[in-house]
Amino acid sequence: MSQRSGYEPGVPCWVDLSSTDVGASVRFYGEVFGWGVEMIDDPRAGGYGQFTYDGRKVAGVGPVSGEEGAPAWNTYIATRDAAATADRVKNSGGTVVVDPMRVFDEGTMAVFQGPDGAFVSVWEADRHHGAELVNEPVSFCWNELVTRDVAAAERFYQAVFGWTPHLQELDGVGYTEWRVDGRGIAGMMEMTPSYPAETPSHWMVYFAVADLDATVGTARRLGAHVLVDSTDAPPGRFGMFVDPQGAALSVIQLHEIE
Repeated sequence: MSQRSGYEPGVPCWVDLSSTDVGASVRFYGEVFGWGVEMIDDPRAGGYGQFTYDGRKVAGVGPVSGEEGAPAWNTYIATRDAAATADRVKNSGGTVVVDPMRVFDEGTMAVFQGPDGAFVSVWEADRHHGAELVNEPVSFCWNELVTRDVAAAERFYQAVFGWTPHLQELDGVGYTEWRVDGRGIAGMMEMTPSYPAETPSHWMVYFAVADLDATVGTARRLGAHVLVDSTDAPPGRFGMFVDPQGAALSVIQLHEIE
């Protein structure tokens, strides 16, 4: 298994779900992915918990923030200094939505919004280093920025995280692979006209699955709105759906695991 105990700065290290009904989300993902959950027994945690698989932390879950918070899967980037990262965000055209804040004795988090409108979080680890299982069913395996302003996003993420963009063509469509030290760590694509006009730039989380058809079928049976049943891509067949609470995610049956 692709077990992890730490992440280099600039690498996606954690994902979590903001839900309008945490209990319902726990039940849904328990059936779709076979996840268990460990809720944090402390009122200061605000109802936050951690999804687990085979005893390893794979993702987080908690209630949406504020009355107007929207359900979403959120991406966290590892950093050694959340405060310094926040300064770079401010100096690069972004907005600090949540200032760096301590999370018990686990680490420090912050939330930013890039100039293209997409939200992204950072995590400065102390004890909690991020997902303990990645790149294998049923854990996250890729994070992709779907943006309405590629140029602005490219400048921003280079300045804030030191990422190097590598433009390539996939099935005739331009696709940017973000690299750290020459290694692909995330992707970026321009939002196509097929997206509804009200859809903002956002980070999409991909979860690896062993059987795409079975996973999408289970999600549909449990009330998910399936946007893509199955599409071929170089890494494997993938699908996309919106869970019953309204959070979108992608699932992919990889050809091989790196």
